[in-house]
Amino acid sequence: MPKGAKGFYPKALERGIRSERALKLALAEMYIQGVSTRKVTAITEELCGLEVTSMEVSRATKLLDEEVKAWRNRKLGSIRYLILDARYEKVRHGGSVIDCAVLVALGVDQEGKRTVLGTSVALSEAEVHWRAFISSLLDRGMRGVQMVVSDAHEGLKTALRAAMPSVPWQRCQCHLQRNAQAYVPKVSMRGTVAAAIRQIFTAADRAEADQKLKDFVQSYEKTAPRLAEWAEGNIPEGLTVFQLPTKHQKRMRTSNSIERLNKEIKRRTRVATLFPNEESLLRLVSAVLAEISEDWETGKVYLNMEAE
Repeated sequence: MPKGAKGFYPKALERGIRSERALKLALAEMYIQGVSTRKVTAITEELCGLEVTSMEVSRATKLLDEEVKAWRNRKLGSIRYLILDARYEKVRHGGSVIDCAVLVALGVDQEGKRTVLGTSVALSEAEVHWRAFISSLLDRGMRGVQMVVSDAHEGLKTALRAAMPSVPWQRCQCHLQRNAQAYVPKVSMRGTVAAAIRQIFTAADRAEADQKLKDFVQSYEKTAPRLAEWAEGNIPEGLTVFQLPTKHQKRMRTSNSIERLNKEIKRRTRVATLFPNEESLLRLVSAVLAEISEDWETGKVYLNMEAE
């Protein structure tokens, strides 16, 4: 909570609160859905045994806005690994309902702990939006990134080349596995192909992975030429992780570490179904991610940075 904010928080909401975090998130969800004061009162009574007025709800929401904005703009430091991903939520925009992109950045710091670096709501995953988001992370002091992990969205790839051209990029291996299935000519071949690609990814080192990829391409040149061509051009993008210390490779070969974030965001946003505007979506997502990030930063180490 920003300095001085405590006195601003409605006193009625300070009495008997079992979980200030839960209440703030509940108020945020109710606010964005336009829930009536009567319903808000009923819910807060259920949560913490107190009644609030519409003015108090408005003041609490304003305070939440200040908190999450301060969190999104906080200074960053040295980050070893950067993981980027996006999910979509339905938002009203210009009289229509559109799928709005929620951009999320997760980092692993020099102590091996995860932290949510930031989030942004954009109309799409176009290069201009990803570049602005990545640039904002750099402007806030993010430095020392040794590898970026993400899927192969063209807008994101282009933005990374522009904003962080010298940083190695690891294409998520899970996404690669799913992408490969589009090039498998027969359903009966899918399991075999998936297993063969998995062997490439779990090779002992880069040299072994390259040899297994070469063997894979040769084995499918005649029976599945499109698959062989795709694998030769795309799978190497998922092998950058072999540059990292062996004990870091398993967790950094995919963007799966961000999946928990997406699941938690979905759990909190699915009740809304449709957001009235981008600001309301950003408010709720920021509040959820700030909570998770704090748990990570004060919790266990994610990667052992001494194991290099």
